[in-house]
Amino acid sequence: MAAVEIVSFGYLHDAPPVAHLTIDLRHHFRDPHVSPELRYMTADDEPVRAAVLGTPSIAALVDATATAVAAFASGPSAGTVTVADGCAGGRHRAPTFARALADQLTAAGHTVTVHHRDMGKDVVQR
Repeated sequence: MAAVEIVSFGYLHDAPPVAHLTIDLRHHFRDPHVSPELRYMTADDEPVRAAVLGTPSIAALVDATATAVAAFASGPSAGTVTVADGCAGGRHRAPTFARALADQLTAAGHTVTVHHRDMGKDVVQR
């Protein structure tokens, strides 16, 4: 199995990291930021994780991304497969998705590291 690096990030903070796969979660998945009770929480908080993981089709996207990672990992070149997944601020959807993907890839036998580039940054006021 391959080594996989997953980087969650917020598009409103900086450009996406360089990656084999970049997943944009901004437009098709509900943003917990719009809920005042979730806005200042992060993916470390259960209500945020429940809101993100309860979004229709998020599990299907995790599955599809895991399948794409497996395709990269089985290619002729060895090396770490990097996945970047981003949302607006990098505090809710992206880190929750990254953790769900990491869990699935780890269960499949990959060695996975996860880095949340922007989760600790201040909430973007928009």
